[in-house]
Amino acid sequence: QVQLVESGGGLVQAGGSLRLSCTASGSISRINRMDWYRQAPGKQRELVAGITSGAGTNYADSVKGRFTISRDNAKNTVYLQMNSLKPEDTALYYCKVEVRRPFTGISDDYWGQGTQVTVSS
Repeated sequence: QVQLVESGGGLVQAGGSLRLSCTASGSISRINRMDWYRQAPGKQRELVAGITSGAGTNYADSVKGRFTISRDNAKNTVYLQMNSLKPEDTALYYCKVEVRRPFTGISDDYWGQGTQVTVSS
């Protein structure tokens, strides 16, 4: 029904930057909230950043001032610009998109498959 494709992960040194992208396709009336989560080995999945349809944003304290979430509604895409990366940012990053179904008004959450971000010291 709805598919999410993530890209932009990779290996960088501490202090470097990456930009993650997540594009939704399929049966979409509109997208409400879009979020980025991450999960490191042995850790619980945590919310990194979120953005509403009105472009309101929220960030985990650990990434404030370093990460920026944005969206392109015409492309059904959410981005996560990650600057000043630290080794503790190393994790598998997942996007989650709240998609409103056509006609019914019901919204559903969809998860991407994850993109690996590795930050070396």
